[in-house]
Amino acid sequence: MLEKQFVRALLCLMVLVGCSATIAMGDNILFIVNDPTEGSFQNDAVIKDILESLGHTVTYFDDDEDEAATEIAAAAADLVWISESVGSGAIREEITEIETPMIVGEPYAWDEMGMTRGGGGTSAVATTDITIVSPGHPLAAGLSGTVSVLTDITGAEGTAEFGMGDAGDGATVIATVTLADGLTYDCLIIYEKGAALAVAPTDGSGPIAADIRIGMFFHYYAHDVLNDNAVALIEAAVKYVLGVKTQARSPEPRDGAFYSDVWATLGWKPGDLAVSHDVYFGDNFDDVNAGAESTFRGNQAETFLIVGFPGFAFSDGLVPGTTYYWRVDEINTDEPNSPWIGPVWSFTIPPKTAYSSDPADGALSVATDADLNWTGGFGSKLHTVYFGDNFDDVNNAAVGMPVGNITYDPGTLELAKTYYWRIDEFDAIETHKGAVWSFTTEGGVANPDPANRAVDVTQTPVLTWSPGVYAASHEVYFGADAASLELKGSGNLGSESYDSGQLEWDTAYYWRIDEANSTNSDSPWTGPLWSFTTANFLIVDDFESYNDLDPADPASNRIFLVWLDGFDNPATNGSVVGYANAPFAEQAIVHNGSQSIPMAYDNAVGKSEATLTLTSNRNWTVKGVNTLTIWFRGEAANAADNLYVAINGSAVVNNDNPDAAQRTAWTRWNIDLQAFADQGVNLANVTSITLGLGNKNNPVAGGSGMMYFDDIRLYAP
Repeated sequence: MLEKQFVRALLCLMVLVGCSATIAMGDNILFIVNDPTEGSFQNDAVIKDILESLGHTVTYFDDDEDEAATEIAAAAADLVWISESVGSGAIREEITEIETPMIVGEPYAWDEMGMTRGGGGTSAVATTDITIVSPGHPLAAGLSGTVSVLTDITGAEGTAEFGMGDAGDGATVIATVTLADGLTYDCLIIYEKGAALAVAPTDGSGPIAADIRIGMFFHYYAHDVLNDNAVALIEAAVKYVLGVKTQARSPEPRDGAFYSDVWATLGWKPGDLAVSHDVYFGDNFDDVNAGAESTFRGNQAETFLIVGFPGFAFSDGLVPGTTYYWRVDEINTDEPNSPWIGPVWSFTIPPKTAYSSDPADGALSVATDADLNWTGGFGSKLHTVYFGDNFDDVNNAAVGMPVGNITYDPGTLELAKTYYWRIDEFDAIETHKGAVWSFTTEGGVANPDPANRAVDVTQTPVLTWSPGVYAASHEVYFGADAASLELKGSGNLGSESYDSGQLEWDTAYYWRIDEANSTNSDSPWTGPLWSFTTANFLIVDDFESYNDLDPADPASNRIFLVWLDGFDNPATNGSVVGYANAPFAEQAIVHNGSQSIPMAYDNAVGKSEATLTLTSNRNWTVKGVNTLTIWFRGEAANAADNLYVAINGSAVVNNDNPDAAQRTAWTRWNIDLQAFADQGVNLANVTSITLGLGNKNNPVAGGSGMMYFDDIRLYAP
């Protein structure tokens, strides 16, 4: 069997080597159309020709393909263009959540994709004109005011029609049009990646743009009467999305994927300026991220790497249950900015035990009629289910009936009760005992904070939870030993919090909330066991505590009221923290957890900065901490203005990468605290931290852009 697999790998190698010599220049554009043969919609060729004239590879894709195939194709592309020739019902819910830039030339799909309020669609034009309302935006192609975009209002297919958009607040409207119905609509719009959409897409994904989304204004009937201005707008949209990509991208296997084999051919699309590639591969994130010598697989011209076979990395095969990490740095010795460090990608070989339980392990408020589901372990053939309301009974069970299905109906469950279950997998050779999972049915205590199994938790957490529906009182059990929790206190309904005090670093803690009600015969109710692990560092800000509550609410903690920006003083500070509408924090582009801080900057006034006044963790000497770490990322279109951090308002350290603001991958910035001490800062009493773009001490007019920051921490050696 191994010989056959090895031959198969060598064949793949030969095919890839043969293909590598014929890879087309430019980017790959997936052009989704009604008829790839051009038999029914010949005018799609007009758009295809324009895209190919820009040097890109354009591939027609049939809108009738199934959703899985469409998702795979869209994820692999550098840009997706959806023609108006498609049936909106065939495409509108298939790829909205895919993190690939899209130009949506089908206005009838704008509403389902969350890009417009109302019904979307098109209507007949009254003139050949549109009105550019954002002339300074790159998508405006240098045009302004009223411009003609058609050679005639009537083409070979009929009267031209334009989009009837009503863009959301998160969009930038580039152009509007007044149509034959006498109404004015948004007809050329853009949502940047992470921007709030007008409405939630109908596919159930969140109301956040998964990547750049551009609504292109014209109907299929207009394809053959587009003039030079229209072509310029098309070219501007494509160039804005694609630009020059210097990093490796489009990894295969996809980042974060499960990969069900013990060998793999890793592939990627090279950066536009790359001549060769430094490849790192290993089973430890930190080693790959640091470019450790043990993970370096060499410099190569090919855009693929085989792993898991004799003669290649991990020659004994990839191991089930293991996550592997890899990185590709792009090299061009003739370019001063080389190398271009790539992001760390990962994929996981599924374990031989069952995984991906549903309900998830530790789930709360589970319906009493829920079925149990899971994903079978690597190579599994049969599954044995153990289920009950006692952990030890389920954990120690040894006799059960194997079944072929990966679902189990436990019958009607009791309210506010914790259940335990285990799946043992048989792969025709041996049985692999599964972990014991648990869940609690609806009506019980819920919403623990810190979340169950949370890691990197502050050493001074205040524990909170939501009471069960029948609770009148509660008892709090807490400790570092799960088997012998200590009763720490009790309280009545309405006092669902416990201050744990100062905890140890890098230590696991366990807690449980038992509830009671003397008027209920089922009382008391023993709660589920929750846990968290404190950080091995100090948290300056992880941005998880911010919310969207009204400032009048005592629990309100809006991000822009804590990180003070230039909103009230735009003449000297060009920063704006957060978004105009909730959610105010960034919830899609995050390094860790569920939120980061977005900061727009406009250095026409010389500098842009936001400042946090510290109310805790002001002693930056405890435990010997000596390094401030800040995770940041920008956008490719950002102006390359200097990135800096300031402590106590005056001690400044600049990032040593002049292009830091243009990094599109999360980047770790480590700063020796001695750099601040050398400027007179008392590290035992730090009062504030400032993040900024520009020159803090000598402001000079610069550019603009959007930055994201996350996980500001202090580390000991």
